[in-house]
Amino acid sequence: MATEDLEWERSKISNQDVNMMKKLGLMKKEGAIRFPSEESYPTPPIEYRVSFVDHLIRGLSTPIHDFLRVLLFVYGVQLHQLTSNSILHVAIFITLCECFLGVPPNWALWKRIFCLRRNGSHNTAYNIGGVVISVRSDVEYFDVKFPDSVQGWRKRWLYVHEESANSVEHNIAPFDGNAKILRRRSWDAKATEEEKTATEALMSRIHELQNTRGKELSGIQITTYFLRIRVQPLQARKNPLWTYAGEKDANRLSKDLSVKDLDKLIRRISSLSKKDPIPSSCRVEPYSATNPLPHNHPTLASLPPLPEDGEVEEQAVVTDDNQGSSLPESEIAGSRKSAVSSEKEVESDASESTQSLPSAASPGNKRKRTEVVDTGTSKAGTSHAKEVAPTEERTTLNPYEVALISSEKARKKAESSAAIVEDLRKRLRDAETSLSDNITQQTAREEDIISRLESQCRRFVRRTHQEFELDTPEDDRLLDALSLLEVNADEAREGIADAESSLSRLFPFFFTKKEKPDTFAALAKCFNAEEDLGHNLRQEGLKVGVEGTIALVASSQQNIDWAKVGEVPKMETKTWQSLIKAAKPNSKKILAFLGFKPTPAPSSSKPEIK
Repeated sequence: MATEDLEWERSKISNQDVNMMKKLGLMKKEGAIRFPSEESYPTPPIEYRVSFVDHLIRGLSTPIHDFLRVLLFVYGVQLHQLTSNSILHVAIFITLCECFLGVPPNWALWKRIFCLRRNGSHNTAYNIGGVVISVRSDVEYFDVKFPDSVQGWRKRWLYVHEESANSVEHNIAPFDGNAKILRRRSWDAKATEEEKTATEALMSRIHELQNTRGKELSGIQITTYFLRIRVQPLQARKNPLWTYAGEKDANRLSKDLSVKDLDKLIRRISSLSKKDPIPSSCRVEPYSATNPLPHNHPTLASLPPLPEDGEVEEQAVVTDDNQGSSLPESEIAGSRKSAVSSEKEVESDASESTQSLPSAASPGNKRKRTEVVDTGTSKAGTSHAKEVAPTEERTTLNPYEVALISSEKARKKAESSAAIVEDLRKRLRDAETSLSDNITQQTAREEDIISRLESQCRRFVRRTHQEFELDTPEDDRLLDALSLLEVNADEAREGIADAESSLSRLFPFFFTKKEKPDTFAALAKCFNAEEDLGHNLRQEGLKVGVEGTIALVASSQQNIDWAKVGEVPKMETKTWQSLIKAAKPNSKKILAFLGFKPTPAPSSSKPEIK
């Protein structure tokens, strides 16, 4: 049956997730975490890697611990291809080694306990979380109590800043979402007899921690311990956990979590129900500054062997994608059944895989090996060249000479590559600086645009005394300010249209001898003159009324001396009111004759006369 890869989708990180990461101290360092914006496929910035909220709350933090770095190299997988429960497995193992065994995380011990399996089902092939770290079926290990299902973790992805290490082999590979998962022989690499002998005391101590009555240690106790002391096991640290010094420890990321937050976090990453109690402490006192390691305690060190240049040997790759487990994560999470179905498939490869991988070597041995090669190149190669130069009869080289020549070529190639890499790093730093400057300038420009938009909105409110609110805000300051300005502009356009219509109708009455302007601005300017246009209109109306009244009186054939009427001195208000009252019975008829509609109560005030 054809398989279907699970695709990336837009990250869905809630405010609750952000608050939890803040409480854990994961966002304390500026730039340590960046959240995706609108992208539905990860595009991490330079020196950032793709991780998940559920990875971080299970003990991951940057810079990443060397043990996890080399695990990724040896297994040939990327960080996003490990499930969240696999991350917790590594965190518990490192805490177990440093706090309860008193040794650095040990590769030989790891191989005795764990193996890697493909994660998937019959019709689905996972790429995000496509591999699972599981406990071998023949090993007794701590019951971690994984949750039954943690599928939602794939949707909560983000970017974490991974600081570049000095050595290339210590840098985790950049994100590649299209990289296929290829099962390697290293996935099921088993400890050699020599490694079993070296780690027998550690396995015995693990069984003792599990089975001592009254002092049994569990996976949930180990998990609770590293969450309580606020040290991320999967972060590169200055000091091992057996030197933990309490609240003043340099590796702590935050203050102690509240009882409520710790309880909530433990139940989120485990299968504990609300009825199950959260362990208040470990039944076995972990090593720390107050409980130091015994005198002459052996600190057995064993890291996964890395081939030269940090690349996994091609001969160790099994290209058949159909090999490996096809169990979904929910079936693997809570049990050791994940190792059973796949071990039968790779049983024939097991012995071969242990032989093809080099044995664990200490950093000291690796340095000695390098020194021998360098010495042979610089001294023996030079003296031998002087001996061979005069001799023209020799046409063949012995194996030692071939090795020296090959070593010299490799050295020159390495020096050339180092110069190229340094040049690329410089160009990359310059590009990153330029990009950072551009981002800063763009951010400042956007902030200026937002301020101007908001200022225009405030000016509109002050002018109109009318404030609007958006029905469906975008929760984006720039878009919301622009939308609000558009609402204000629509309101302003409607007001201008109404004003233009009204002023157009009034214009012939105020300006009888002028032609109406074409633009609204010119029309409004006409009505915004310094003189009182209303007073002038009233005066014109009064003039018409007087002339009409004179004509009406004359037409009624009344004998009036109009010269005397024109010489009447200024009239007092009471006299005016009495005369108006006397003429009131006929005022309606007079007004109708003059073309005015009568008012309910004619004004008895004196007219404005200049």
